[in-house]
Amino acid sequence: MNDIQSKLPKVGTTIFTVMSKMAIDFDAINLSQGFPDFPVSEKLIDLVYQNMQIGHNQYAPMPGLPKLREAIAKKVSNTGGVDLNIETEITVTAGATEAIFSSILATVHSGDEVIVLEPAYDCYIPAIELAGGKPIPVSLNPENFTPDWEKVKNSITDKTRMLIINFPHNPSGAILRDDDIATLKEILEGNPKLIVLSDEVYEHIIFDKETHLSVLKDEFLASRSIAVSSFGKTFHATGWKIGYMVAPEAIMKEIRKVHQYNCFSVHTPSQYAMAEYLQDEKNYLGVSGMYEKKRNFFQQAIKDSKFKVISSYGTYFQLLDFSEVTDMPDMEFAQYLIKEKGLASIPVSAFYSENQDHHLLRFCFAKGEETLQKAADILCKI
Repeated sequence: MNDIQSKLPKVGTTIFTVMSKMAIDFDAINLSQGFPDFPVSEKLIDLVYQNMQIGHNQYAPMPGLPKLREAIAKKVSNTGGVDLNIETEITVTAGATEAIFSSILATVHSGDEVIVLEPAYDCYIPAIELAGGKPIPVSLNPENFTPDWEKVKNSITDKTRMLIINFPHNPSGAILRDDDIATLKEILEGNPKLIVLSDEVYEHIIFDKETHLSVLKDEFLASRSIAVSSFGKTFHATGWKIGYMVAPEAIMKEIRKVHQYNCFSVHTPSQYAMAEYLQDEKNYLGVSGMYEKKRNFFQQAIKDSKFKVISSYGTYFQLLDFSEVTDMPDMEFAQYLIKEKGLASIPVSAFYSENQDHHLLRFCFAKGEETLQKAADILCKI
């Protein structure tokens, strides 16, 4: 059937799938796709199994189990966030991607403009285009990946509906500071119809005694924002595809209209398990320390290489500048590393709509120390 007109003509297989397949094909160490290679908590697995055995295997309520929404509200409050109405402001989703997709489809109309801070995760722009919106890419500062707020302000028009932010930032690990939050509030105050979609999936993976500045920690920002989170990222269970979103009642009402026909509800025994697992705040507050040790181990292991380390304050990703190694384009160098050196990464140009190349590769350090050391040994020999 050659008469099918693609709604996403520019979209191919994601870079994460491409590089992971190459890693398999060439038997390379895979630090490309962002998934941990260590086990999920046995307690959490046991909780899922127990709830399956009990019989919690039928549809959960469309917005999520009340018990889990209560636990989410408590978690948000425990981490300095606003008080939430579990009936109207929290929805459990099939991972963060579904939350992002449903949020954009529900709030972006044909002709609306959506500002996307780049480099950006690859699901944002396709969702905007499927909604009939127009993505407006705005580059982060290439030195440290902080927002260039003047560029953001200059990109706002009377058609701008949404600003998408992602901090801690994938791929760079950059975070927001107090002055960023102040400027963001100023922008929203001056643009009454603008809403923020805040992708906060790495909220509990933050380093160096820094604090994650969620939009949910400010009443005004919370009243104009959709915040998206991921249990898969927090509890290194990415294959479970379970997350949630928080939004003001009027916005959430519209998002749920999409969510109920997009996936309706999320895996029931996992929701029961998460509700219980969240009762011990150490289960989510203790994640940062574990990943910070891995980041430090990887950085120390490559300190004698020619690669320049870009500061990572959160996520489980580390950017390396290879400009002193080669002048190859990043995609070409990433492929060379897999084929010739046995190490897979992600070229950062893939996170830009126009494939800007700053000679950076992204490495995932959510791996065991043995794997990280083998990867570092390869880098140090280049």
